[in-house]
Amino acid sequence: MTIHNKPVMPKASTSYVLMLALVAAIGGFLFGFDTAVINGAVAALGKDFQAGSVATGFAVSSALLGSAVGAFFAGQLADRYGRVKTMIVAAIMFFISAVGSGIAFNIWDFMVWRLVGGVAVGAASVIAPAYIAEVSPAHLRGRLGSLQQLAIVTGIFIALLCDYFIAVAAGSAEAPFWFGVPAWRWMFWTEIPAAIAYAVGALRIPESPRYLVAQGREAEAASVLAKVLGGDVQAKVQEIRQTVLRERKPQLSDLVGRHGLLSIVWIGIGLSVLQQLVGINVIFYYSSVLWQAVGFSEKDSLWITVITSVTNIVTTLVAIAFVDKFGRKPLLILGSLGMTLTLGTLATTFGSAPLDAAGNPSLTGNSGIIALLAANLYVFCFGFSWGPVVWVMLGEMFNNRIRGAALSLAAAAQWIANFAVSTSFPPLKDVGLGFAYGLYTTAAAISLFFVLLLIKETKGKELEEMV
Repeated sequence: MTIHNKPVMPKASTSYVLMLALVAAIGGFLFGFDTAVINGAVAALGKDFQAGSVATGFAVSSALLGSAVGAFFAGQLADRYGRVKTMIVAAIMFFISAVGSGIAFNIWDFMVWRLVGGVAVGAASVIAPAYIAEVSPAHLRGRLGSLQQLAIVTGIFIALLCDYFIAVAAGSAEAPFWFGVPAWRWMFWTEIPAAIAYAVGALRIPESPRYLVAQGREAEAASVLAKVLGGDVQAKVQEIRQTVLRERKPQLSDLVGRHGLLSIVWIGIGLSVLQQLVGINVIFYYSSVLWQAVGFSEKDSLWITVITSVTNIVTTLVAIAFVDKFGRKPLLILGSLGMTLTLGTLATTFGSAPLDAAGNPSLTGNSGIIALLAANLYVFCFGFSWGPVVWVMLGEMFNNRIRGAALSLAAAAQWIANFAVSTSFPPLKDVGLGFAYGLYTTAAAISLFFVLLLIKETKGKELEEMV
């Protein structure tokens, strides 16, 4: 009797998939770190460079212009040269920006270094969700995709924590720190280790199987898929080939239909823009200045920003736990409702507060506590919904043919919206904080109807099912 041994099929390795997602998410960590680290340095660099409020505001948001550029071109570069190579280039740019921002001689070259970092942030905002979506099994994709947002908010937290301890140790952000160098410069240099870790990590992970198939490297793609999915992956390779190679390589022109941009691209842009118009980054770029303006000390203001970033991390963990269980759309709806209520509370509190001699609202007694609670509840509502879920959806809502180009356009729109919100906050603050938060409340209300009317659930669908 002849015994025929069946070939042993490789088993899926969840730990391997997690490792790939974590390395890609270091880009998200640097994204959060780079955009938030300036929070503790805003006032100090303005004084050091004798810059006016307009120049200082532009210095804060100049990185966002670079982010729009990086996001716009990252998808094309990733489709041409690979996701991993694009990650390595981004890591190098993070490193250059961190060093340069700390040695800047005036406000103008500081803006240039921040612009370089912004390009890296924009690239990371596109590559990480795309790569994670492309290496994740469908049943894990929501949770693994949420790692991008967890990495972003962790980066924000670590940056603000570094700002706090450096400022406290030196006495203030303006005071000399190690080797007599002003403390605010050291704040930027704390980004260097993470940039190096990102480059080293990217060198050790494989390319996305969907990119490999597009390049005709199907044996390599099968090897990666075997570790990710387990079992016989040839059918999966064939399925990817049919969707990826159906037409020519992805181009921005693929996003245009008979009547302009494809509707799914507009929806992606809408998600991206609304994520910013609700004003979340005002909290993370200007919160220390904001809380000082309403009566808190520099030390207490920095500590409040740290507490807020911890809230953001905790709620992102909530999203990771439930995004594949409840789905994307329910979380977005709940988040929109919560943000509308909490932002409305902030608008009312700031708008009705008496003004001090400098024209800033004076929060005394219960009004200060109400504002702090509302701000942190707002971050909570954003953190379990629009923060992580938008990144998950942008990574999975587009089909394989247009994903790179569509993600780039949506992410570029997000950074332009971020820039608009960040640069407009200082003049809006002069008009009145109640008015500024009233605008963010309106955007949150619009986001609710946007989701109800236009968003389709993507939970549990394979990327090859997206049309």
